[in-house]
Amino acid sequence: MLKPSDKPRLIWACRRGMLELDVILAPFVEHEYDGLSEEHSAVFRRLLECDDPDLFAWLMGHQRSDDAALQAMVEYILERNQVRNQR
Repeated sequence: MLKPSDKPRLIWACRRGMLELDVILAPFVEHEYDGLSEEHSAVFRRLLECDDPDLFAWLMGHQRSDDAALQAMVEYILERNQVRNQR
C-alpha cells in the first residue's frame, strides 16, 4: 500500500492505462491530496488499488462503487476537479 507521505509514488500510481483516468486522477493528487485528512487520503490510496475498468466506470458515472467510502471519494474527486476547472 502507498504511504501518505510518498506523493511522487501517488502521482505515478495515477498514471493508468487509460488517458481519461490520468486526466482526472493526476490533477487531483497534485492540487488536492495534501489537504485531505488521513482518513480520506487512505480512502484515496485504496481507490488507486482498484482496477482501471472499475475506476473508469465510477469516474465516468456509468456505475457506482458498492463501497460507500470509495463512491464518496469518486464524487469528491469529480467535484474538486470541476471547481478547479471553472476558475
